[in-house]
Amino acid sequence: MSKSILALFFFFAAAALPGWVNNIDNAKQQAKDEHKLILLNFSGSDWCIPCMHMREEVFDADAFTRYAADHLILVNADFPRQKKNQLSKELQKSNDALAEKYNPQGSFPFTVLLDADGNKLKVWDGFFKSGAENFVNEIEAVRSIKETH
Repeated sequence: MSKSILALFFFFAAAALPGWVNNIDNAKQQAKDEHKLILLNFSGSDWCIPCMHMREEVFDADAFTRYAADHLILVNADFPRQKKNQLSKELQKSNDALAEKYNPQGSFPFTVLLDADGNKLKVWDGFFKSGAENFVNEIEAVRSIKETH
């Protein structure tokens, strides 16, 4: 598949989740260019109830979306189960590679804060019950420490 067709595919695939992308290499480059961190979320969008709560109560909250716009590149690695929601083979392969590297235990939801080189800075295993503002505060604490070093 040519790079331009692949880029279009990833663009349209990401359109289902506004603000989220699913190509880690592009996310790393964008994070470097914009001096941002990467937030990688592993979800089971059509079967994982805690994943759905994470999206609704944290990722869709105004406090998170405002913060993310200025400080984060958002990457979603989705693992749907329903046939109607199945991913393309290319995207499934990409998500499998991300899971092998960052989520080998297969937890859902599983969220990883990465630097622009893809190094883990912080991990959240499961639904973050303390709300969007506290989630943002945890990210900001890591980002502040990273900027001082």
